[in-house]
Amino acid sequence: QERLVESGGGLVQPGGSLRLSCAASGSRFSIYVMGWYRQAPGKQREQVAVITTGGSTNYADSVKGRFTISRDNAKNTVNLQMNSLKPEDTAVYYCSTAPPRLYPYNDWGQGTQVTVSS
Repeated sequence: QERLVESGGGLVQPGGSLRLSCAASGSRFSIYVMGWYRQAPGKQREQVAVITTGGSTNYADSVKGRFTISRDNAKNTVNLQMNSLKPEDTAVYYCSTAPPRLYPYNDWGQGTQVTVSS
């Protein structure tokens, strides 16, 4: 079983930007479609963005045009650039495979908290 470790969250004002990173262990990271997910208090976890092995991307309507997902297979990382942040983007952000929790990335990581507030 391999691990995913998210980082880069924090407190930002509305309209601000953050860049999240996810570091993956293992030697087969490049063969997986990867995604960023988020869970706000009292809400279900939702998929935010997906990137295929070839670099094609897809976004939830709520973040389209503001967020950009990217990956670096040489470094086993997947990133999420978040611009024009809104209070409703406040959540814990996680990375995983897409669909989520595919072997060997069976478990969610600890996530990274993003808080958008003035």
